[in-house]
Amino acid sequence: MGRSGLLKSLRKIIHNKEVNETVLKRIKDFEEIGKSREKVFSELCFCILTANYSAEGGWKIQEECGEEFFKLDEHQLAERLRKLGYRYPNSRARYIVKARSIYEDIWRTLKSGRDPSEIRRWIAENVPGLGFKEASHFLRNTGFKNLAIVDKHVLRVLYRYGLMRTIPQRLSKTLYLKIEKTLLKVAGELGISPAELDLYLWYMDTGKILK
Repeated sequence: MGRSGLLKSLRKIIHNKEVNETVLKRIKDFEEIGKSREKVFSELCFCILTANYSAEGGWKIQEECGEEFFKLDEHQLAERLRKLGYRYPNSRARYIVKARSIYEDIWRTLKSGRDPSEIRRWIAENVPGLGFKEASHFLRNTGFKNLAIVDKHVLRVLYRYGLMRTIPQRLSKTLYLKIEKTLLKVAGELGISPAELDLYLWYMDTGKILK
């Protein structure tokens, strides 16, 4: 199948009017989120929650908690997450409260105008609970378009089309960046942004378009 097979399948999906319109709307939603300090912090919490968890599950908890991310102390937030059935209530509550304490630095970095890859590196190094994948996800969900999110769904599609020999259990920074280069090339050949490509790849693997 290879790269040509993947491109052919993606073009078919992109030409699906309903899917295409949903993807473009989601991208516009991300741009709007990026303008709001509160919404950006909520997306940061969502990405902290989704690490080693499901995006769908993290989204439901994000909707349930709302302003509680801003107000509850670490113990209260852990209890709230536990009651919602979340798998890692203590550690993620700690990460969210820590993120809240450095949020001015996070916001300033997002609005610094620096290269997105530099912003991602800063986030991965300074925000507890976020690695390269989660930092990429956070940036995409707040309006950045030129980074790839290398998650299990994307890896499965690449493996299925023969662009990877195996699905790695863990991603080093070096391997992440290598896979990202492949995805950036695919996005370029399709004439779409990496942010859009991720949503199409997610649709290929799950039949859904989340965030």
